[in-house]
Amino acid sequence: MYRQPTLFGDAPPAVDTEFAGLTRHDLDGSTWIDHTPGWLDGADTVFDQLVDRLDWRQREVAMYGRLLPEPRLSSWWSARHGGIPLPVLDDIRHALDRRYGVWFSSIGFNWYRTGDDSVAWHADTRGPPVPNPTIAIVSVGTPRPFRLRPRGGGRSHTFELGAGDLLVMGGACQHDWEHAVPKSRHCRGPRISITYRHDGNH
Repeated sequence: MYRQPTLFGDAPPAVDTEFAGLTRHDLDGSTWIDHTPGWLDGADTVFDQLVDRLDWRQREVAMYGRLLPEPRLSSWWSARHGGIPLPVLDDIRHALDRRYGVWFSSIGFNWYRTGDDSVAWHADTRGPPVPNPTIAIVSVGTPRPFRLRPRGGGRSHTFELGAGDLLVMGGACQHDWEHAVPKSRHCRGPRISITYRHDGNH
């Protein structure tokens, strides 16, 4: 699918270590979201390099009582593997480590190729249990809606994420809230989410 270029998207990849433009949203008394638009320069370059260099796979998920192909492609990296796919991914990781005081030890990549690709409502509970995990998502490619709602339903909050945007979920977000990337008839191009997680051991 055609990827619409973004302003400064083809610049050399670099992160804003000062986190200028960050806005914190308090969703309730124990959950917060940090949103920094355009945090990663060179987002289009990073998108193209990820498409070329990662081992993309389509997992199967249980739906309607049977296993079906997940409507997106995924890849995974952890510190145990070594050899991070792109140097800028390490720059991102170190900047996030310093800002949030945790050691982000793994990265999940999800490629939403068209508006038909999506992920249903869920919380990020993969890996060892962590009391209040901090989950950081850097989005490259064409912006599309990312939604959050209280677990089980309720009024949702929508962020249009892409083009180097950073969104960080903290506090009790993974316990009390869930998030989704819905299908979109108006999607103008593909998007890759780069999701940083920590296991609570550092």
